[in-house]
Amino acid sequence: MIAKLTGKIEYLKSNYAVIDVHDIGYKVFLSAYTFGKVAGMGEVSLFIHTYVREDTLALYGFLTSEELEMFELLISISGIGPKAGIGILSIATPKTIKTAILNEDPSILTKVSGIGKKTAERVILELRNKVADMTTGEKEEATIDSDAIEALLTMGYSVSEARDALKIVPLDVKDVGQRVKMALRNLGSLRNTN
Repeated sequence: MIAKLTGKIEYLKSNYAVIDVHDIGYKVFLSAYTFGKVAGMGEVSLFIHTYVREDTLALYGFLTSEELEMFELLISISGIGPKAGIGILSIATPKTIKTAILNEDPSILTKVSGIGKKTAERVILELRNKVADMTTGEKEEATIDSDAIEALLTMGYSVSEARDALKIVPLDVKDVGQRVKMALRNLGSLRNTN
């Protein structure tokens, strides 16, 4: 079983990368967040989940062990496959997902294609105790940031651009509209420096 890969990014496509490790190319599926982060890198080191079923062998890569751990928790739920797990991690950070689960807020999960309210509620029910046991570092306002990210996506920004811009917005700004306005200012200054 492959647990970690370090190598040169040979090729990037919308949802995967081919990582060259000693002249062997590994196709690794990525969340939008990880994809955005590795896009400019020549070499990368990824934590890997090896997904094996009768007719499938697939690798899923993550920049942090926290992201990998959340992915593995999500796909342990009946009805959540790797595609849905990657989808959830593409719209929210592991900390945001943990906060949503602890607050019993299914709104983040239902934003992913293929996840309805019942499945989202089952995820919350089954993961609430597991997530409570995990250390939650800094508090994040799950719903506020997911709504702000969604608003920025409709304006044509990528998930990683939206997240980077929102990271700079102070956590005490709770109003979604204000967070979006401040993020847009950050995006303007980020684009001007590049």
